Amino acid sequence: MFTGIIEAKGEIVDIIQSGSNTDFVIASSISKEAYIDQSISHNGVCLTVVEFDDHTHRVTAIEETLKLTNLGNLRKGDMVNLERAMLANTRMDGHMVQGHVDTTTNCISVKTLDGSWYYEFAMRPDFMNLIVSKGSICISGVSLTVVEPDEQSFKVAIIPYTYEHTNFKELKKGDDINLEFDIIGKYVLQYMERTRG
Repeated sequence: MFTGIIEAKGEIVDIIQSGSNTDFVIASSISKEAYIDQSISHNGVCLTVVEFDDHTHRVTAIEETLKLTNLGNLRKGDMVNLERAMLANTRMDGHMVQGHVDTTTNCISVKTLDGSWYYEFAMRPDFMNLIVSKGSICISGVSLTVVEPDEQSFKVAIIPYTYEHTNFKELKKGDDINLEFDIIGKYVLQYMERTRG
């Protein structure tokens, strides 16, 4: 379980193919504290550490993960958002994030304001019932608040700290991102669908 509060950015320093799997080697400030079998969120995707040293850690994405997320688009030099699993004795500053990506979508606009940034993302109509104004959403591992949802898109506003400390700084129009919808909303929707009629 994660909170969507990013601890560090990591750089992809190597990508290794092994059958239908892809291993990513990431250099980051938290890699030296990694351990085997540790869960770390990479752009919102929960992946298991399989190897580490003082500067890097290595994780494996299987075919199913690559199909459902944007990890297959990553290249050497790309930056990823990193968060280790939350501790039970700490404040939960974001929202409950599982690291299980629901879908991907693309950025359709970036608007720079005086001290903040607005990002707009396309959304299929069948997912719009999971998005509510002022509700929580996880974008590439970052816990954010939904702004101005409509039939085809929604926006988020980014403060300077988030802009500097996540890969939103590199995000541009046309880029794909990972989305995880609020788990509470998903349970409520499933309950409503099962009890309807």
